[in-house]
Amino acid sequence: MSNPFLKQVFNKDKTFRPKRKFEPGTQRFELHKRAQASLNAGLDLKLAVQLPPGEELHDWVAVHVVDFFNRVNLIYGTISDGCTERSCPIMSGGPKYEYRWQDEHRFRKPTALSAPQYMDLLMDWIEVQINNEDVFPTNVGTPFPKNFLQVVKKILSRLFRVFVHVYIHHFDRIAQLGSEAHVNTCYKHFYYFVREFGLIDTKELEPLIN
Repeated sequence: MSNPFLKQVFNKDKTFRPKRKFEPGTQRFELHKRAQASLNAGLDLKLAVQLPPGEELHDWVAVHVVDFFNRVNLIYGTISDGCTERSCPIMSGGPKYEYRWQDEHRFRKPTALSAPQYMDLLMDWIEVQINNEDVFPTNVGTPFPKNFLQVVKKILSRLFRVFVHVYIHHFDRIAQLGSEAHVNTCYKHFYYFVREFGLIDTKELEPLIN
């Protein structure tokens, strides 16, 4: 394994690793395989994200949310040693954008946090959502909740902020690892997907619009 990016990704000491997989034999596992096959075949990303004929939108979205969580988790894990309380005392995307954390428990009001604190809370929060059977049911035939897409929008908006922080504050590390192409592809896949299904407010995308 000569690629330094892959070495970082598969470093067992890293905190950030994929947290959720699909069970073989399930409909979503098959959808996941189909999505991966499209990417591996080099299909245009704009086409690869489109809902396959005959498939349910919520299933397709659920598969991608879990996949994006895993990928973004790994990307942040590769630069997390350089994202510290000292280097990143505020979770931001350059001087114009500051991201404050809010949840239903400890931080009921938007709270300024360091980037590593924000990332820890974010990854834990998303992990809880995607492992909650009431939100992301794993049994085929179990309906998704009525607010599923609303929850998804919040997850994806917050995951996008990880891309913003990594690109603006840690791209030198990404370049040092020689993983620009990998990260760029992950970002484009994410971007085309959220735009295809209207899962993120245009305003959220502004920090990375040239």
